[in-house]
Amino acid sequence: MTVAVVTGGASGIGLATANRLRAEGMDVAVLDLAGEGVIACDVTDPAGVQTAIDSALDRFGRIDVLVNNAGITGSPAATVLHETPIEEWDRVHAVNVRGPFLCSRAVLPSMIEQGSGHIITIASVAGLVAFPGRAAYTASKGAAVMLTKSIAVDYAKYGVRANAVCPGMVYTPMTSWRLDQPELRALIERQIPLGRVAQPEEIADAVALLASGRLSYLTGHPLVVDGGMSAL
Repeated sequence: MTVAVVTGGASGIGLATANRLRAEGMDVAVLDLAGEGVIACDVTDPAGVQTAIDSALDRFGRIDVLVNNAGITGSPAATVLHETPIEEWDRVHAVNVRGPFLCSRAVLPSMIEQGSGHIITIASVAGLVAFPGRAAYTASKGAAVMLTKSIAVDYAKYGVRANAVCPGMVYTPMTSWRLDQPELRALIERQIPLGRVAQPEEIADAVALLASGRLSYLTGHPLVVDGGMSAL
């Protein structure tokens, strides 16, 4: 049985991913700050991350797939660089970069020991092209993409692969405050060739494909799922 750990799995893309992986027949451990049936974990806390990963290992005996999904966009104060408060910059990077680092660091020893594993990080198309007025978020997702490549290069010899999924605009609790404004949503959707934002389940489809092992030669790759937005 394949065992997956999904961080930030209580809502949005994480919840859709956990549900999809279960539907694919995997055992899934969900890590989140709170929620029914989750392993409580703050991905920015080293001790908490190690405890959560150890708990998943104790329960399932192995971890085959880690999905680093937990992430934040930052508050409206996280805007252009010189106006972004230092505390807000640090908060965004703590979740979006430190989190995947800590979770990957905690799970890698067991993957090395078993000679296999796949670390999938939910980055963003903002890690490949700059989102205007979102310096902290863009920089953090760029770092997440490069962390993925670094893991892929360093751990291939142990049978461990790493890939990123780079969504465009997705309707989730984190983005609904923007997308529930009709004029703003229309403006965003005009910038997407497919003419609409994605649903979390569509990003979960991409994660499930990677987690399935069917693309066994793919590693170090940022898989873009953005409705064509970055192709413009």
